[in-house]
Amino acid sequence: MSDRNPVARARAIMAINNGYFRSKVLQSAVDLGVFDLLAAGPATAEEIRDRLDLRHRLLREYLDAMVDMGLLEREGVLYRNSADAAEFLVSTSPTYLGGTASQHARLHYHAWGRLADSLRDGHAKSDVRPEGGTQAFVEFYEDAERARRLMQHVDAHNTFMADELVRHFDWSGHRTFTDIGGARGNLAARIVMANPHLRANVVDLPALEPLFDELMATLGVADKVTFHGGDFFARPLPVTDVVVIGHVLPDWPEAERTDIVKRCYDAVRPGGTLIVYDALVDENLNDHDTLLRRLNSTMIRDDHQPFSVEECHELLKEHGFQPERCFVSDTIAHDHVLIAHKPE
Repeated sequence: MSDRNPVARARAIMAINNGYFRSKVLQSAVDLGVFDLLAAGPATAEEIRDRLDLRHRLLREYLDAMVDMGLLEREGVLYRNSADAAEFLVSTSPTYLGGTASQHARLHYHAWGRLADSLRDGHAKSDVRPEGGTQAFVEFYEDAERARRLMQHVDAHNTFMADELVRHFDWSGHRTFTDIGGARGNLAARIVMANPHLRANVVDLPALEPLFDELMATLGVADKVTFHGGDFFARPLPVTDVVVIGHVLPDWPEAERTDIVKRCYDAVRPGGTLIVYDALVDENLNDHDTLLRRLNSTMIRDDHQPFSVEECHELLKEHGFQPERCFVSDTIAHDHVLIAHKPE
């Protein structure tokens, strides 16, 4: 029996029930430009109202809620970004998380509103599921602005993963690596920036190449990272020392997943390495955040499949790789990282 009184237990239930209040305050502040506005300097509620053309009668309460949430600070009548907001929620910051906040607001939030329907009929509830498979991504990327927003969401996660792979993998004995499904190249670029001797390849759909070119120029690594546009099911992967594949394998049914691993094996030179990172279910950890992230993926696309750490290990071994180690990353998503090598 719980040692908490009934009111405390009821409050705990209601905190879960009302959790979306806080997420929508954050997401709306990103979309309205509150953090970018305050990056230029403190402002009063009236100045924020006028500059952002806001009309809600409880604007001050909205801002004060963000103060209580640690997103803003207030001194007298002036509001300013908190240190965390300045680091992660101003769009010019290299560690910007606003892209993922906007992606959740525009896509994930509405899909989750139909979770009960999804559990009943077994289907995703977003608009990213026309026919499934690669075509789902092709059609999604046809809208350049929508693709850009998605890349901000992806970069918010893989910036931290790049730091982890720099810390936990010895790149000194390798000259090349390929990021499969590498989006606009953010992870590859950041690994190269930390290891200037490396050259990288990024494989993803052709529609992302303009966004890739733009980011590589911004980061100053256009001469070290090469984009390979195309369907990775339909063309050989570049031969390389290391293959990195993240947030890809669970997106596909078993047959396609097996095909990807075979292609990775063919691409890695003897003695080379495969690095897989993803939100994998780990029966040894009672981690509801990972379970909810996996469920989230099924709300977006029908192709997403159950996939555990053990299943990933077995898949790699079945197709010739020798798993070496697995660890939980110190990233915003706590992805598992599996490292395996190809025998000489």
